[in-house]
Amino acid sequence: FGMLCSASELGLEESSSGIMALPASAPLGEDLRDWLSLDDAVLDIDLTPNRADCFSVLGVARELAVITGEPLKAPEISPVAPVSEATFPVSIEAGEACPNYAGRVIQGVDPKAETPLWMKERLRRCGIRSLGPTVDVTNYVMLELGQPMHAFDLARLDRGIVVRFAEPGEKLTLLDGGEVDLKAETLIIADQAQPLALAGIMGGEASAVTESTVDLFLESAFFRPEIIAGKAREYGLHTESSHRFERGVDFRLQTRAIERATALIVEICGGEPGPVTVAESSQGMPRIEPIALRRQRVPKLLGIEMEDAAIEQVLTGLGCDLESRDDGWRVTPPSFRFDLRIEADLVEELARIHGYDNIPSHSRSWAPAIEKRPETQVPVARLKTRLNELGYQEVITYSFVDPKWQETLEPNRQSMALANPISSDLAVMRTTLWGGLLNTVRHNQRRQQPRVRIFESGLVFLPEGGELKQVNRIGGAISGDVAPEQWGQPARQPDFFDIKGDVERLLSAATLENAITWKPANHPALHPGQSAELFHGEQSIGLVGALHPAVQSALDLDRPVYLFELDSGALAERRLPAFEPLPKYPSVRRDLALVVDEKVSWGQIANSLVGVDAPVIADFRIFDVYQGEGVGSGRKSLALSLILQDFSSTLSEEEVERVVERVLKRLHADTGATLRE
Repeated sequence: FGMLCSASELGLEESSSGIMALPASAPLGEDLRDWLSLDDAVLDIDLTPNRADCFSVLGVARELAVITGEPLKAPEISPVAPVSEATFPVSIEAGEACPNYAGRVIQGVDPKAETPLWMKERLRRCGIRSLGPTVDVTNYVMLELGQPMHAFDLARLDRGIVVRFAEPGEKLTLLDGGEVDLKAETLIIADQAQPLALAGIMGGEASAVTESTVDLFLESAFFRPEIIAGKAREYGLHTESSHRFERGVDFRLQTRAIERATALIVEICGGEPGPVTVAESSQGMPRIEPIALRRQRVPKLLGIEMEDAAIEQVLTGLGCDLESRDDGWRVTPPSFRFDLRIEADLVEELARIHGYDNIPSHSRSWAPAIEKRPETQVPVARLKTRLNELGYQEVITYSFVDPKWQETLEPNRQSMALANPISSDLAVMRTTLWGGLLNTVRHNQRRQQPRVRIFESGLVFLPEGGELKQVNRIGGAISGDVAPEQWGQPARQPDFFDIKGDVERLLSAATLENAITWKPANHPALHPGQSAELFHGEQSIGLVGALHPAVQSALDLDRPVYLFELDSGALAERRLPAFEPLPKYPSVRRDLALVVDEKVSWGQIANSLVGVDAPVIADFRIFDVYQGEGVGSGRKSLALSLILQDFSSTLSEEEVERVVERVLKRLHADTGATLRE
C-alpha cells in the first residue's frame, strides 16, 4: 500500500526534486505520520520583549512546569570528553560588550554526513530550513536551549579569534552575499587578518562552513543586549540570533550549549573534539543582585494572601534561589531572567503563576482623607480658576523647546540640552513658559483665530552652578480682540494695561495686589516701553509686557502679543483678611491735580502716599492723566482722588486740610510733585 512521493507533495518542503529518500533505518510498513510524528501540534507563542528566556523549548517547558506542577524534563547534557588536544586561540578586546566567549575545535567531521530526518522535521516546523548538519545542529541547539551559536570552517581562519569593535573602512561580506561597510560601534568577530562575522547577528561568507569542510570551530558567546540592540536594523537585517541577543541570553549557558552541540555533531558527523576554550572578562559580566521580598508586601500588591509554601514553590520553580528571613525572603533571580529586578517583579510572577483569573475582584473599603491646607496657602488650582474667569484657556506644552526659540526669547540665559531629543526642534529644556505659549498663539493665528487668551502652569529648568534648578511658574499670553465680537461694543486690540489688569486680578487671588511694586523691565523679549517687572519686597516674582516687535517678527507672529510670567511659589502664600468695622461717619473726597515729571510712575506716587502719616486716608486712586498745553514739556498732570474717613468722628475742614497738606509735602519730597495752577 502507499505511493512514492516527493517531500513537497507531502508538504514537508516548499520545493523538492525527485522521490523523498528515507534512511535505511526507516521501519518498513510503519505509517510515515507516526514515524515522523506528523500528527503534532505546533504552538505559536507571542512573547513580550522582556521574556527572552522563553525563546527556546527549554524556556517554555520551564514555564509550563511551574504552571502545571509537572516535573521539568530538561535535556541531559554531559561534557564531551576531548579526543584531541586541538585548540584555537581566542582573545576578547571588547570585554564590556562580550564578557564570555566559548569555542571548540572539532576535527575530521564527515563532509558527506546528512542531517537526520527527525532534526530536519523539527527545524521545519519552527520555520528553519535545513542547510547541512553543522548549521542545523547550531540552529537546533538555539531552539532547544536558547543559545545562538555559529560554526566556522577552521581551515579558513587565520591564527586566532578576536572579539572587538570594527575599525573605520572595514568591510564584510555576509552569508547572504551582501557586503556591508562596518561602523566603528559595531561588535565583530575577527581573526588576525579580517572581520569574520557581525557578532550576534550573522556570519561572514569568507569563513562559512561548506560541503567540503572537515575541521570546525564552534562559537558559543554572550553578547550584552545593549550592544546588539538595533544593530541588525542598521544593516537592514533581522536574524534569529539578533532577535535573541538584543533581548538577552542566559550568560551562564555558553559552555552547556557548546557541549550539547558537540555531542550532536559527533553523533551525526563524527569527528574528534578538542577541549573547550573559554575567554572571559569580568568587565562586562552582568551582576545578579538579590531582591528582598517582604511577606507583608505580597497581599498588599496582590489583594490576596498566599501561603509561604506556595510562594517558595513558585519562585524556586522559576529558577530563583531563596534565603528565608524573618520578614520574608532574600531572592536571587536566575541568570536567564533579566526582567526580575525589583520586589514588584517577583510579586508579578506570583500573580501570573497563581492566575489573574483566580484573584477575586472586590471593592476596597477606604475612608477618604481630607487634605489639610492652611488658610494662608493658595493652591495653583485657585490661580487657574481666576484666569479661567478672566477668559483664559489652559494649555499644556512640551517642557523641551526649539533651541532657536530659546535663544530668541532669552539669549542671555543658558539652557540644558537634551542628550537624546525626540527631534532637533525640541532639543533643550525650557527656561521660560513663553516659548510654548507663543508657539500656541502662532498656531492659532495661522488658523484665523481672532482672539487668543491662553495660560500655562508648569516647571521651568534653570541651570545654576552646575545644578538644575526647577521652578514652578504660571504664565499667559493674549493676542487679538480684547472681547468677543458683538454688536454693542466696538472691536479693540489689547494693550499693556489690559494684561496688567489681568495680572492684578490674578494677584488679588493671593491678596498681593497692594503688596507688589511695579518697575520698568529690561528683558530682551519684551518691548522696553511697554513692560514691567514685579517685586514683592526685594524679590522679583515675574514679568509682564508686550512682546518685542523684533521678536514678534523673528517668531513669525501676525499680530502683537502681550505676555506675563509669575513665580507660582510667590503666589502660594496669602495674607488673611482682617475684620474692619463698618464706618459710622461719612467720608470726604478731595481731588488733587498734580504736575510731575513724565518719567514718574504711578507706583512711585502710590508708595509715597502709603508712607504718609495719616490713618484717616482710607483710599486713593488716579482718575486722569494729561500731557500738553499748560503743563510744560517733559511733564504730565495726574488727577488724584483722596478718600478720607475717621472711624471715631466726622472730619472737620481743618483736619482735612492738614491731611492734604501732609500729602502734598510727602509727594513733593518723594517725586517732586506740585499742585497744578
